[in-house]
Amino acid sequence: MVSNKQRIAQNTLFLYVRMFLIIIVSLYTVRVVIRTLNVTDYGIYTAVGGIVLALSFLSQTIASASQRFFAYELGRKDYLKLKHTFSIIFIVYVIIALVIFIIAETLGLWFLNNIMTIPSDRLEAANWVYQFALFSFIVKILTSPYNAIIIARENMKVYAYVSIVEAFLKLLIVYLLVVFAIDKLKLYAVLTFVITCIISAIYGLFCYRRYEESHILLYWDKALFKSVFSYSSWTLFGTMAGVANGQGSNLLLNVFFGPVLNAAYSIAYQVSTVIQQFSGNFFMAIRPPLIKSYAEKNYNYMMQLFYLSSRFSFLLLYVIILPLILEVEFILKLWLGTVGEYMVLFTQLILIYCLVLAIGNPITIIVQAAKKVKLYHSVVDSFVLLTLPLSYLFFKFGYPPESTLIISISMLVIAHAIRIWVFAKIVVFSLKEYCMQFVFPAIAVVILSVISTMFIQSLFQNELIQFIVVCLSSLLCISLCSYYIILTSKEKDFIFKVIKNKFK
Repeated sequence: MVSNKQRIAQNTLFLYVRMFLIIIVSLYTVRVVIRTLNVTDYGIYTAVGGIVLALSFLSQTIASASQRFFAYELGRKDYLKLKHTFSIIFIVYVIIALVIFIIAETLGLWFLNNIMTIPSDRLEAANWVYQFALFSFIVKILTSPYNAIIIARENMKVYAYVSIVEAFLKLLIVYLLVVFAIDKLKLYAVLTFVITCIISAIYGLFCYRRYEESHILLYWDKALFKSVFSYSSWTLFGTMAGVANGQGSNLLLNVFFGPVLNAAYSIAYQVSTVIQQFSGNFFMAIRPPLIKSYAEKNYNYMMQLFYLSSRFSFLLLYVIILPLILEVEFILKLWLGTVGEYMVLFTQLILIYCLVLAIGNPITIIVQAAKKVKLYHSVVDSFVLLTLPLSYLFFKFGYPPESTLIISISMLVIAHAIRIWVFAKIVVFSLKEYCMQFVFPAIAVVILSVISTMFIQSLFQNELIQFIVVCLSSLLCISLCSYYIILTSKEKDFIFKVIKNKFK
């Protein structure tokens, strides 16, 4: 019998294998796509596709909302209710997809053709990108309940297997872009949509054949519909705050500075997407056990997982982010060949944003499990939503492009302070214990590792040697600081046992 901790470890491993495969393919395909499309067309794709890409974040949130309901019923072992819940959730998502489709085809199209800064000779291609990105979103949102079932069932190896297919298809896109002598931007939009359909079909067929609860029934429950719709709506509101930080800022950059700067922002955003997958994969594995422990009313175990996930998600992310921030220019040169204006600064700021963002994920999961989303998102994410109007005002007064990212980080820090206050009103939670177990040790690790790594970095001049030394020294510094400052005695014993067993 596999224990909860072993299952979490196995699922995390599968998700990280999936992530590394996606990273390798994405890094290569982005480099080739930029060269094939040229910087202006790639900027148009990221800016125009960003309108709908912003909506794709909503599909991820909807999937998270589904996971809560599915994992909760699995925790209670109520399989009939699980089947009914799936059918109701599918109905809710069809309604949400229709509403967003209508908004996108009216207000979205008007914004694209009248407000955005796009060369007149590329406006037709931009509309192609917009429509196929919208179609991709509709497909994703309708298949998100199937993805949620896989995650709630903790069958993460499926994601690793399907990623092999996805990686192959993305490489095929690169090949077709080079081979066909037609409008590259239109072709890229169409092929990306085709891949979305294929991958979504695989997930849907797998669930239909493997999990009986994924069979849609002609079932109606007004109370359950109201519960799911209310929960999903407030969770969507929370995600819209993240959309304002990400794609909303991208659109503002387009309006004030043009598509070339969108390309620089997009490169930084590509890096942040990869980085967020590190913490996202861990939380994808930890989310079902957290929700199930709440459903089983095993609150002591839930809080153990909470502190464990807070510490390890921070460390897993920080050990990657620190060398990236210090050596970002060398990495971008290695990846892209040439580094455009603002790419380095945008990437460094977005990496800091990712680290702050990841800290709040364990709190969000437990709040969603407790179904206290109305209080949580209305209070916390209202501050995050201030990013967009503040960025607009700063740009109006002539502030530089990086202002939007500095504002995003500042609003996120304030929002996290409020998040902790709201969290304390939902569960039995000690602010002093949280600071002693996580906040103060994390700050100490950051200060010590940054100072020591930057000192070592200053001793070398050769770019390649400096990069290697910074990666190794930051890993060593963070590992030592984490072991002596942030890890508990039980976690240290666990690490010793794992190492000892590996040597045996």
